[in-house]
Amino acid sequence: MITQEKIEINRERLEKLQNEAIETLKNLISKQSFSGEETETALILKNWLESYGFKPNRQHNNIWATSPDFDESKPTILLNSHHDTVLPNEGYTKDPFSPIVEDGILYGLGSNDAGGPLVSLLATFLYFSQEEDVPFNLIFAGTGEEETSGPHGLNNLIPELPKFDYAIVGEPTQMEMATAEKGLIVLECTAKGVSGHAARDVGDNAIYKAMEDINWFKTYEFGNDSPKVGPVKMTVTIINAGTQHNVVPDTCDFTVDIRTTDTVSNEEVMEVVKKNIKSEVRKASTRLRPSGISDDHPIVKAAKELDIVTFGSPTMSDQAMIDGPSIKMGPGDSKRSHTADEYIKLDEIKHGIETYITLLKQVDHN
Repeated sequence: MITQEKIEINRERLEKLQNEAIETLKNLISKQSFSGEETETALILKNWLESYGFKPNRQHNNIWATSPDFDESKPTILLNSHHDTVLPNEGYTKDPFSPIVEDGILYGLGSNDAGGPLVSLLATFLYFSQEEDVPFNLIFAGTGEEETSGPHGLNNLIPELPKFDYAIVGEPTQMEMATAEKGLIVLECTAKGVSGHAARDVGDNAIYKAMEDINWFKTYEFGNDSPKVGPVKMTVTIINAGTQHNVVPDTCDFTVDIRTTDTVSNEEVMEVVKKNIKSEVRKASTRLRPSGISDDHPIVKAAKELDIVTFGSPTMSDQAMIDGPSIKMGPGDSKRSHTADEYIKLDEIKHGIETYITLLKQVDHN
């Protein structure tokens, strides 16, 4: 094990950036930034970068910048997190847009998901921008529309970015490293029958036909479980059929949520589904891919040397938009995401920044 104390860090610069990160997060909390409405928070990120001499790029509400002395001969790492939020739920007892600090805890909408990881990654980017002889390039991207997988988020930005070798996606993981993440397929299916009077032995009940396919989704096993995130999970979540009690329905619509893994691709899952169900697949959303990174990758090896816990994540993030190696890691706790009176501890942010810096210094980029 290599302790963080053995890796040289400029403590004065670190503490300055830690304090700036907390103040920036307070500013982010105070501005509404629902998905697609992140105009004001984009400006906050832009202003922080400009205060360090950067001329950041903007695409929609995505803000990005590259290392000052970008060198294409060096490996390039994307640092990404999002600044959009969900709507506050009705259980809030505090103003979700008031950055309240009590006993070292910062409350506010988006503080944990993903404001803490976002400002920690940006602070990390700014730290290395002041270092000499850095053996890698960094790209910082603060993006929108993550919560809705919208059209103007990271997926739309990636074609504009310089090519990168791997990515760190900032989400609240208690600074543990997710080395695999499940993908998502959403299917909208329709079973078709023939209508008739319920009192007579006529018609072909679409509900019964749908039940056969629904039972297949419930019981089928792909048999190629991922050692990191387990099996592909298929769940029927919505069913809609019928117009009145005495009419045999001729259609039954149902929705299926499928969580894919790093061992079974979205395309492979779709092939199996189409071979086994009789219902028509009216619509299939397959762009949210499973993602992850090899255990032999230098950043995973560095994490193990620093005793950083690695795990497989069942939840999704903007990792799904990245076609290449990536990890998910950040301060905060995913259990707090989307909850009433969302919060993050100030010490978690400080620790997150120091850990990101330490980790990147530990990676063997040769």
